[in-house]
Amino acid sequence: MDLAVIWFAAIAVLWIGYFVLEGFDFGVGILLPFLGRTNTDRRVMINAIGPVWDGNEVWVLTAGGAMFAAFPAWYASLFSGFYLPLLVVLLALIARGVAFEYRGKVDDERWRARWDQAIFWGSALPALLWGVAFANIVRGVPMDADHIVTAGLLDLLNPYALLGGLTTLSLFTLHGAMFLSLKTGGEVRAQARRAVPAIALVAVPAASGFLLWTQVSYGTTWTLPLAAVAATALIAAVVLSLRGREGWSFTATATTIATATVVLFGSLFPNVLPSTTNPLYSLTVENASSADYTLTVMTWVAVIFLPLVLAYQSWSYWVFRKRITREHIEPTPAYTAHSGTA
Repeated sequence: MDLAVIWFAAIAVLWIGYFVLEGFDFGVGILLPFLGRTNTDRRVMINAIGPVWDGNEVWVLTAGGAMFAAFPAWYASLFSGFYLPLLVVLLALIARGVAFEYRGKVDDERWRARWDQAIFWGSALPALLWGVAFANIVRGVPMDADHIVTAGLLDLLNPYALLGGLTTLSLFTLHGAMFLSLKTGGEVRAQARRAVPAIALVAVPAASGFLLWTQVSYGTTWTLPLAAVAATALIAAVVLSLRGREGWSFTATATTIATATVVLFGSLFPNVLPSTTNPLYSLTVENASSADYTLTVMTWVAVIFLPLVLAYQSWSYWVFRKRITREHIEPTPAYTAHSGTA
């Protein structure tokens, strides 16, 4: 098989990993001011993702690096045309990472409240903007014969893209609530379970509508069953959560996110960035890829190192698999040396 096609599929897998894993991180951050009634409860929520959030972000770094190496023309056009929203995502991720480390440094309510706001916005903005960005990638953008994106900010804020942003925002929030109900105990777990129906009132119609729009306008024959699986899994996740099947409900939202991402990449292929100016100006898997030698070297590197990365991340999830409760939190908000705790 063509190495360019293989690397297109590999990049899709990297984005699936990022959205599934970082998705619940974003969801926890979005829910922080709503479910964390006390500082102890907020610390329970933050400590639930503390050991894994930074490892989850490695997926987007790897995806960006793979795009740069395998499809440099795609990377260049995408990151120049989407410069402003991607800059906002970057700044939000930086602020969120700093907030995780610094909120517990000072025993002061106002200090912690500021960093909690940074965690919220640092989670909500990327959750929204990733959906806007990927919807525009599938829809296509104004691009000339030199593959220079000529779209302005208002061009990116079209109805389809805004629905995509609402879908990822609400879906990641629901995914985060499922994770908290699975990973925490006590009051935080109870509040997370109570929040699921309210979040689902937005997530289910938004995701279903976005999947339907994607399938009708850009989908292919083989993406249709995947879109149906994504919508069905989302409904099943809500039902399972209401029945107290927390592990299965989390698995179901993860399935929705994964299959929906496959639908987006499947609808995009063989393009990597369609041009709405003229289809002949579109970037495709073939005309945007690196040379075969580069792709061959990348393949061998991935074959050697990817299993090691997956083994390490799986091990970290296994080590920190137990529920977090108020009993695990110190009575005073003292700073601990472990990364991600607060």
